[in-house]
Amino acid sequence: MTFWIDTHCHLDAGELAADVAEVRARAAANGVAHCVLPAVGVFNFEAVRLLAHRFSDSYALGIHPLCVPQARDEDLQALDAELALRREDPRLVAVGEIGLDYFVPALIQSPQRERQEHFYREQLKLARKHGLPVILHVRRSADKLLKHLRDLAPEGGWHGIGHAFNGSAQQAEEFLKLGFKLGFGGAVTFEPALQLRRLATELPLESLVMETDSPDIPPHWIYTTAAEREAGKPQGRNEPGELPRIAQQVAGLRGISTDALAAATTANARHALPKLGALLA
Repeated sequence: MTFWIDTHCHLDAGELAADVAEVRARAAANGVAHCVLPAVGVFNFEAVRLLAHRFSDSYALGIHPLCVPQARDEDLQALDAELALRREDPRLVAVGEIGLDYFVPALIQSPQRERQEHFYREQLKLARKHGLPVILHVRRSADKLLKHLRDLAPEGGWHGIGHAFNGSAQQAEEFLKLGFKLGFGGAVTFEPALQLRRLATELPLESLVMETDSPDIPPHWIYTTAAEREAGKPQGRNEPGELPRIAQQVAGLRGISTDALAAATTANARHALPKLGALLA
């Protein structure tokens, strides 16, 4: 069976809580052999760690920009302590999900704009201190993310993933120069997403990793519009088991086989998150 890595899924999300074991089993049956579970705040550090161990997956620890308004300054110290405590855990593979969000109006205004930038910089410093890659939240913030990555680059350079990347080709090239891979998921399945589909087609194959961001960012066959929801049609639930079908669309855009895409994106994920190598050996 073709081997896939979902480099970004939130198995601890409430939408998946009732049947998470069945969700993970469906993914495995579809060839998703490994999932990376990023935290979003100190409140779910333990949840992602326990799920990663339960399902032989891996996890990342970080404070998501959307969670910064609720975060305390002490949470950065808590993250530092947890990274030190779990240093020898082979399933801790990155600091994440961290980054900047310049889409949500409340986060663009002061003081939250400056606060999330502070949390981002401090978490980059922690990743550098603990020798870990980073998993980045990139939403209308690519240039600012890049600035701080350049300012705080570790001696050996960065490893990591630009999750749900939707920037320009020029921005993509700058992330690649810094050592990052770029994550593609359900959004690429929508035909109107011309820029994103162009990136998925034209970027070097060695730059891509696959993800679902489940239960978020559903592919088009799950998504329901606001009008459909008002009419009573429920929103479909995205799961890591959707990854092979999403990847099939990316392979089709590139004109390559799904096996070739699986092999390349697996190798790319291992490069982006080096501790995956031992887990997948």
